[in-house]
Order: sequence, then structure tokens, then C-alpha cells
Amino acid sequence: MISLVSVMNRPQGDEALIKEAGIKLDRALFPPLVLVERLGPIGVVELAERVGRDYTTVSRQVAKLESLGLVRRQAQAGDRRVRESVITDEGKAMTGMIDAARARMAERVFGDWDAKDFDDLVRLMRRFADAVETTIDPPST
Repeated sequence: MISLVSVMNRPQGDEALIKEAGIKLDRALFPPLVLVERLGPIGVVELAERVGRDYTTVSRQVAKLESLGLVRRQAQAGDRRVRESVITDEGKAMTGMIDAARARMAERVFGDWDAKDFDDLVRLMRRFADAVETTIDPPST
């Protein structure tokens, strides 16, 4: 498990994905961009928790993504004082390129796996992720 986490957390993985996607993006901006697209609208505090960085750092990264036209910030519907980030059309196009690159890279990794082995991996990883999440952040009773 430590080997898997180590490989997944290496910056070279993000760099390889950015290169495969053929995009120009600072590697540090990659995680917040993808999470805004997947989870947005999302506030800076939640985004910072998910990427494991200080909220002031993530706030600067979101500002940079906004200056690049990849995200925009808007007032939260329930509390106009809170600003959330949402993906723009340009940002969605970029994450689409990232998704296509991820699929190509996955094909190289899993190309010689049979369908059952792949399906078992997906099922067991989902089970593992759910168990870890529940252990770290148990549901309130």
C-alpha cells in the first residue's frame, strides 16, 4: 500500500499527465483545477482540505486559475459572503483533455489485463476507499 500511495503522490505523475494531455499548466494548479471541475461549485476551505494544502495557498492558486480563464468565482447561493469556484468552458475543455490523456495512460497500464481482473480492482478499490473515508471521517449519528 505504501508503494502505491508513494507512486500516486509523486509529482512526476501529474507532470506526465499534463504532458500526455498536451496542455500548458503549472503542475501545482492541476489538482485544484480537476477538483473544481469534479466537485464545483466549491469553496476554498473545502478545496484546500481535499488537496492537502493551506487555504491561503489554494486561494492564490484559484486566483491564478481564474486569471487564466479556467475557473470563475461566484457568491455561494446560500451565503453571499462565501465565494465558490466553478469551472469555465475553457477549464472544462482542459479537464476534458486531461481525462482523455488519463484514459490513454490507463490503457497502457491495464491493456493486458482481462476484464474480470480490472472489474475486481475497481470494485475492491471503491470498497477500500469507502472504508478509509468512513474510518477517517465517520458519519455522525
